[in-house]
Amino acid sequence: IAFSIGPLAIRWYALAYLVGIGFAFFYGRQLIKQKPIWHQSTPPMTATQLTDFVFWAIIGVILGGRIAYVLFYSILVGGDYYLQNPLSIFAVWEGGMSFHGGLIGVALAAVFFARHIKQNPLSALDLMAAIAPIGLLLGRIANFINGELYGRVTNMPWGVVFPDGGPNPRHPSQLYEGLLEGLLCFIILRIATHNLTALRKPGLVAGLFAVMYALSRILVEFVREPDAHIGLLPYGLTMGMALSIPVGLIGLGLMINAGRTKKGGRAI
Repeated sequence: IAFSIGPLAIRWYALAYLVGIGFAFFYGRQLIKQKPIWHQSTPPMTATQLTDFVFWAIIGVILGGRIAYVLFYSILVGGDYYLQNPLSIFAVWEGGMSFHGGLIGVALAAVFFARHIKQNPLSALDLMAAIAPIGLLLGRIANFINGELYGRVTNMPWGVVFPDGGPNPRHPSQLYEGLLEGLLCFIILRIATHNLTALRKPGLVAGLFAVMYALSRILVEFVREPDAHIGLLPYGLTMGMALSIPVGLIGLGLMINAGRTKKGGRAI
């Protein structure tokens, strides 16, 4: 809890979501206004349409994140809690969200919204990718403050003793992820969009984001404590690694397709 106003408790994770969405909205509006950086000088939506899309994005994140969590972190690994208590699937306030699912949810929302307004879906994905990293950074900082999703035991001087992590110092893997998936990813994408004209090739920025996220997540998973109820999967993989591999492959496919896109906008 960040602070309380009477019976109302404001939580760090809620603040991270609100500030992240706020930043994404205002930064997205700035990108939309810069028409020359887009393919054929045509942003995927107007500033007004971005306001409308926020609702679509929130629904996509919640549905995708929750459904993926229930499937990948419970049912498919042998858990029967949600099978026995199906109404608990809707109790998102009790915790349990998958970033990979939220990513899929907001990506599908962007594609459907772009088709609804008759704009390029790949450019809409590029916009979502460009504005997402700071939200990831804030979310991981909230994870760190909450003392959750921590790393494995370490003897490094920056190890942190978490309240629920036992007496030994652990890797602050939340901060590793925040710096890699959030800050570093934002800087690289900013350079790509404003210095390397990446937005002129629809799908390139989205693909770059997906590849960077997958590589960052897989790297950090080596020092992140596996989920207690899942442990390690075959071949020493964690669930985070297993879900990140297809994300990276899809991103690579988007980048290859964008590289084959001619000036007219069609892939070969």
